[in-house]
Amino acid sequence: MKIAIVGAGPGGLALARVLHVHGFEAVVYERESSRDARGQGGMLDIHSGQQALREAGLMAEFLAIARGEGQDLRLLEPDGTLLLQEDTPDDAPLLRPEVDRADLRDLLLDSLPEGVVRWGRAFESAGDGLLHFADGSSAEYDLLVGADGAQSRVRALVTDARPAHIGQNAVEVGIPDIDRTHPELAAMVGRGTYWVLGDEKSLAAQRNGDGRVRIGVSFYHTGEDWFATSGIPFDDPAAARARLIELLPGWHPRITALIEACDDTVVPRSFFTLPVGLTWPSRADVTVLGDAAHLMPAVGEGVNMALLDGARLGLALAAHPDDFPAAVQEYESEMFERTAAVARKSADMKEMLTSPDAARRLLAFFQPG
Repeated sequence: MKIAIVGAGPGGLALARVLHVHGFEAVVYERESSRDARGQGGMLDIHSGQQALREAGLMAEFLAIARGEGQDLRLLEPDGTLLLQEDTPDDAPLLRPEVDRADLRDLLLDSLPEGVVRWGRAFESAGDGLLHFADGSSAEYDLLVGADGAQSRVRALVTDARPAHIGQNAVEVGIPDIDRTHPELAAMVGRGTYWVLGDEKSLAAQRNGDGRVRIGVSFYHTGEDWFATSGIPFDDPAAARARLIELLPGWHPRITALIEACDDTVVPRSFFTLPVGLTWPSRADVTVLGDAAHLMPAVGEGVNMALLDGARLGLALAAHPDDFPAAVQEYESEMFERTAAVARKSADMKEMLTSPDAARRLLAFFQPG
């Protein structure tokens, strides 16, 4: 039976790895030309996804790259008031360690036999057991799994649902080698996440394993076309940084100093979600996982659900080697229930972050009672 996975993200690779552990072959088709074709983003908070890594036989390798100090948190209000500082002891359990997205992807890629991932294969369409790629090539499949992210093309084979903008736009900037270039800011940020909330905005600065601090400045209750009217000149990094600071009136200078210290990488990002509780009639030959199945607000759950999706679909296929339709139905039934509950909590968290007293409400969330 030919299992084709579209997308070499964490979910698709977890599926391929669990299948490999159980003696099943799969092929992963990825549109990127190589593993190093582009940057893979920042840090990931891996908590429930650790279960998937255990099923994949990769926990020892994961713990070797996980950053326990990434669990540290500093929570502030825009005027500079420090509400919470949590510093993780060096011997604390790795309940929610951070890991570089690129390191996690490399771990999963290196766990697969050579040739499992086929690079430079951009999915175009599928039907009657045949995949078609943008380069004109094709491949056969008995089961097609869409692990191709938020803008999934495979999703259209199972549902008409499309992602909707959630009223959040962000600008990503960053400070390279912060300990050397800006030691005073490095001490302020700490070892993990430095999070400022208020005025329907947020700034999250997070340590990466390579010494870079990645900073996301989010603007809530904004429309999908907000960047066109924001006045941020993305083609002029220095002016873009200055405009970002203008959009944070009244914020303490030591917070906006983080933006002043950033390099010339200035990236706009808009956020979308799929409907909470999305389901579809099960198909014998196609399913989807991860963001392709249940795109949620970016509050730390998406990658964990994707890893679990991949592992549990792999286990279901291994348990029903002669009945793929039964395996798909079993996987989808569990996935629908699990991810709907998490999506509802993620939506609630997103609403909390957009409230006028977001920092105080988040403090109560972290320290109930």
